[in-house]
Amino acid sequence: MNSRDLLLVFTILYFPAFAGEADVLDVAVSCSSDSTCRFDVTVRHEDEGWKHYANKWDIVSPEGEILATRKLLHPHDDEQPFTRSLGDVRIPSGVSEVIVRAHDLVHGYGGKEYRVKLH
Repeated sequence: MNSRDLLLVFTILYFPAFAGEADVLDVAVSCSSDSTCRFDVTVRHEDEGWKHYANKWDIVSPEGEILATRKLLHPHDDEQPFTRSLGDVRIPSGVSEVIVRAHDLVHGYGGKEYRVKLH
């Protein structure tokens, strides 16, 4: 085995998770007059079965408070990107913008986040 083959084997064994981080690609939001909102969030993550998939997304205030979480209960290996919704999200008074971030089982947070101005 030459050094190139050894490097390839080491890379495969040492870096088993190739799916990367979960990215939020798009967010559609509609809010009622009582500051209750519905979020339709599109996430991309190269899910690799039950051990490595995007398992949730959060709606977070600019100060870092988690306002709501949408759990994702299964991998979406063959459905990428995918969109899921969450309704009845109460937005605190004075919050005019939120951040939507996704999470996966291996990397946690860290992918592309999406800022949304609320009307």
